[in-house]
Amino acid sequence: MNVPTSSPTRADTVRACAVVVAGVLQIAGGIVGGMGLLGESVSSVANSYPTVLQPGGAAFSIWSLIYAAFLVLAVRQVLPRQRARTVHRRSGWWLVAAGVLNAAWIVLFTQRQFVLAQLAIVALLLSLAFAADKVRAPGGGWADRLLLRLPITLYLGWVAIATVAGAGTTLAAVATAPSPTLAVAALVVTAVLVIAGVLWLPAIVGFAVAVCWAFAWIAVATTDTGVAAVSLAAIAGVVLAVVIRTARTKNRGTVLFG
Repeated sequence: MNVPTSSPTRADTVRACAVVVAGVLQIAGGIVGGMGLLGESVSSVANSYPTVLQPGGAAFSIWSLIYAAFLVLAVRQVLPRQRARTVHRRSGWWLVAAGVLNAAWIVLFTQRQFVLAQLAIVALLLSLAFAADKVRAPGGGWADRLLLRLPITLYLGWVAIATVAGAGTTLAAVATAPSPTLAVAALVVTAVLVIAGVLWLPAIVGFAVAVCWAFAWIAVATTDTGVAAVSLAAIAGVVLAVVIRTARTKNRGTVLFG
């Protein structure tokens, strides 16, 4: 993975440019959705259906970091020496799918197409999970750790929790808001899955930071003590999993950053 396996082909150029376009597209979608340029803003729609799973408003500022990191990743992989690398060939189209699905989710959600929006964010989550899996192989040094694996796992961590929060909003919109009991059960399952992710992913810092950020803002914003307690317990579980995994290996940089 450290060097290109061959000279860049036309297919490599198309793929690399598509990743850049996807990065720009989701930034444009974020601006449109944040400002409500095509109707309602994402926040106004979400606030129409409040649930105990909804993170506090400041939580969504992480999107700026995710978009910026993705764009840096996209610009780097389009460079001639990067374009033909196996790691980009394996992960590139999954990242294109992620950018397109993110933009699609924004449009669908702001148009109150909640079921379709939920399907889009689930597909986004799966695309990021596949992308993370495709960059698991070691190599590339700190450049890959900081400019490839970190952006992908940060994005994956936030979307993992956003998918659950979005499911709560979707349920509230099409039927009734999830009960505190259901919300707690959903968070317990989510906590187990994200802790498993910490034990599996190639670079756990970005993922752990994103999920802890999301859980913290759920705990801050929720009106249910059970949801707050599970969210805080999930943060403790993620931190413990990070400590355990780093303690089991001598190369902590590889575990933390891939």
